Formats: sequence, C-alpha cells, structure tokens
Amino acid sequence: MSGMGDGYVGTAQDGVRIRRLQKQREAERLKIQELKTKSASDNGQPGLLQFGSSTSEILETAFKKETVGLVTREQYVEKRVNIQTKFEEEEKEKLEKLRKEEEDLQLQKRKKRKFKGSSKLSFADDFENGSDEEDGENKTSEPKNLVRGKFGKDPTVETSFLPDSEREAEEQAERERLRKQWLREQEQIQNEPLEITYSYWDGAGHRRVIQVRKGDAIGEFLRGVQQQLAPEFREIRTTSVENLIYVKEDLIIPHQHSFYELIVNKARGKSGPLFHFDVHEDVRTIADATIEKDESHAGKVVERHWYEKNKHIFPASRWEIYDPTKKWERYTIHGD
Repeated sequence: MSGMGDGYVGTAQDGVRIRRLQKQREAERLKIQELKTKSASDNGQPGLLQFGSSTSEILETAFKKETVGLVTREQYVEKRVNIQTKFEEEEKEKLEKLRKEEEDLQLQKRKKRKFKGSSKLSFADDFENGSDEEDGENKTSEPKNLVRGKFGKDPTVETSFLPDSEREAEEQAERERLRKQWLREQEQIQNEPLEITYSYWDGAGHRRVIQVRKGDAIGEFLRGVQQQLAPEFREIRTTSVENLIYVKEDLIIPHQHSFYELIVNKARGKSGPLFHFDVHEDVRTIADATIEKDESHAGKVVERHWYEKNKHIFPASRWEIYDPTKKWERYTIHGD
C-alpha cells in the first residue's frame, strides 16, 4: 500500500484507521502549537497576572512595557495610574467572583442539610423525587403554590399523663385557692358560738350552762367556768385553772384539746359522743340494738384534789384519760 513501509502487511481497513490516527495527531500538534503561541503573546500584556509574581513586580513589568521610549511626565503619571486602576479592578472582579462562588456553595450545602433534616420518613425520598419529576413535566403549566404540612402532634392522642408545666401551674394555683377557701371556712366554724351544759361535781351535781367558741380549748373553757362558779363556791375561788378537770362521757379531756377538734373528728367516749355538749336522752318507741344510742350527758367539772381523793370510788373509778387513737366500740353500739 502507498504511504506504508515495505514490511507492512495489513488490510485496507487497517490502513484507513492508521491514516485517521495520523490526522488526529497532526491536528492535536497544531492545536498545542497555537496555544503556545497565544500564551507567549499573552505574557506581554500588562493586565494579566503571572503565577509566582508579587503585586509590585507585576505592576512594574506592565508599567515598563507601557513606557518604552521617551514619554512626558504627564504621560508617565497617567500610564502609572491607569495600570494601577486596571490591576485593582481585575483584583476586585476576581475577589467578587470567588465570594459569589463561596456563597453559592454554602447555599447548596444548606439546602442539602435542610432536605436531610426534613426527611424523617422512609418515603420522603420518593416524595421528593416524585415532586421533581412532576415539576419537570409541568414546566409549561402555570406555577402552583404547594404548601407542605409539617409533621407534629396528633390532636386525637391522649396526652394528659405527659408532663405539662402550664397545666401543673394551673393545678397548683387551684389547689392553693381551695386550701385558702377551706381555711377561711374552718376559721368561720371555729368562731361560731357553742353552748355547753356542764355540772360542777363535788360529790353532788351543780348544773350550769356557759357559752364559748367552737375553737376554744378545754383550758379556756375551764377558765370561764371558774369565773362563773367563783362567787358560789369558795374552793373554786382559791384554786387555779390547771387544778380543774373536765370529764365528758367518762373520759378526762386534757386542757390542750379543743371543742372544734372533738366535733370535726366526731370523737366518742365510753357512754356517748364527745361532740354533743347539750343534754338529751335517747327516746325511742322501738328499741334497735343495730343503731347507736343518741344520748348526751352533761360533762363534769371536777377539782383535781377531789378526784385524787375519790378516784377509787364510783363514778371517778370509771374515768380515763382521753386518747384520740383509742376507740370505744365495746361501750357504744355503732349504726350504719
């Protein structure tokens, strides 16, 4: 074949392929030569920066090329200023371009992070891909505002058992309001008047009636009793309140207990309730042992000296100290 060496052996197709490769190599060689020529010519331009050169060297090189030969002072200054201005503009454009590229890169990163954060479900990727495909198909149609709902709480789920600071604050405020209301009501009850029928007992009964407050303690009641009995009984005038004893339903009530405490707790004694302070008998037409007797006896006020001398004799032999924790079911029959 023409153009081939004497020792070449091959088909016509091989010869066509070899000639095509030779043309490609020649075209690439010409292109490289053209680029070298262009690069050499560009190196002479003052506005382009050379790699590895400082700013002052670049300016000096460009300025020297612009001021070849004799120039006036004005031309010298003008060319110097023009080169400096052109260099600063190129630097500014370069920095602006870099800043814009950095902003675009940051924006793309934020979009990727936002997409990853919102993809909480397994089908989120399919949803996004489907949306992209629909957008590509509907490019010619009018844009529509697509509002995607955010995943949040299900309003139908019971959440009352979960911690809620606002609800707890409201409940605490309500409890405090009810507590203050209850205290006001109890204070009103304690200030209500209470009429007590009692009997001064010195071996015989001397019945009297006195009025106190429900909140008064037994000691305050005995102080009033002493003032009431002092004009009639000489031994009462010479004794102190601490030496007086109040006995109700065969129980000696200590001075620190109050009538309010006995009423609220519905305290009971051996022979009747401790929260009734009048005198009445249980009058019934039909006896019923399943219902507690409704009897109230007058409490006794006794001087301690008399009690110590006669506590082995009835009725003082039945008296015991009142204990709020002790029950007296064996002496009284409770109803429903």
